[in-house]
Amino acid sequence: MQLDDLYREVIMDHYTHPRNKGMISPEALTVELKNPTCGDEITLQLLVEDDRVKDVRFEGTGCSISMASASMMSEAVKGKSVAEAKQISEEFRKLMKGQEADPDLLGDLESLGGVSRFPARIKCATLAWNALDRTTEQAL
Repeated sequence: MQLDDLYREVIMDHYTHPRNKGMISPEALTVELKNPTCGDEITLQLLVEDDRVKDVRFEGTGCSISMASASMMSEAVKGKSVAEAKQISEEFRKLMKGQEADPDLLGDLESLGGVSRFPARIKCATLAWNALDRTTEQAL
């Protein structure tokens, strides 16, 4: 199996079986974002306690890239400190720019690296991350 095929499988698995989908509670930090160029939408909720991402959930509609990225992001930051979540977000943005990023911090998120070759799809992949950045700013 080729690496690209494996990456496609990881992305499709997260798209068809999203992790952390749903809402937490009205008290959670909540951000709603839309990508007007393609119609992707996400509502992200973050529950932060003692400077840790205790829970993260999302609801949304959109293409496989945006929904898989949201699912993968939720797994990557759950249980991390707010600072660690921000660092993972920074590394993911490097990946989307085609720059060298820390594979240890990214884990399965590396499978989205191929998106950087398609500039129109980068907004899809980063929508959930933009929502994460806004919610972590609220947590400070």
